[in-house]
Amino acid sequence: MIKKWYFYTGLIVVVAFLSYGFKPSKLESTPWFLINETDDTSYLLPSLNVNDYTNSEIPYTGNFFIGYKEAIGFKESQGKYKKINSLGYLGKYQFGIETLKTIGVHNSSTFLNSPRMQEKAFIALLSKNKWELRNVIEKYEGTVMNGTLITESGILAAAHLAGVGSVKKYFRYKGKRYFKDAYGTSLRSYLKRFGGFDTSFIVADSTASVI
Repeated sequence: MIKKWYFYTGLIVVVAFLSYGFKPSKLESTPWFLINETDDTSYLLPSLNVNDYTNSEIPYTGNFFIGYKEAIGFKESQGKYKKINSLGYLGKYQFGIETLKTIGVHNSSTFLNSPRMQEKAFIALLSKNKWELRNVIEKYEGTVMNGTLITESGILAAAHLAGVGSVKKYFRYKGKRYFKDAYGTSLRSYLKRFGGFDTSFIVADSTASVI
């Protein structure tokens, strides 16, 4: 009888020890990601602190080109490939029909229905504009004008909005004359908003084409 008592007591001790050993440790969480407030749980995304992204596993585009093109696409059309605005500009990046012709696109319907073509068109226009603005980029990149640091990506974004001629005029007059589109968006705002991205791999090419 005593032996049975020892046996069951020992068994209970072993089970209790093993159960304690497999008890989950205290949950550790990054404060900005998961915060307990009284009885509720709050998820704070996105964080206002950039370091929260660079120190985590959440994808962060930084100044990479993918962030650049997606930011412009969202500003132009909320990223909608089939968007046609009230002025007739087309697609994710809001191309004018005449601009499309300069890079080899002559069928607007095909263009609207082809995300692949639209992405290629964006690259082709960047290449063409980089060629036409090469002297402006060389002369002004890294300088500050009207409180804005001038960068290649900003210059190319401004050209996408206003055209090469307007960008050249802006720098010719040291920023005292600048373009606004029909919706009130200024060339200067694009210089600032899309500055600092990496567009170094875009090859300046006067003959750039989608085809």
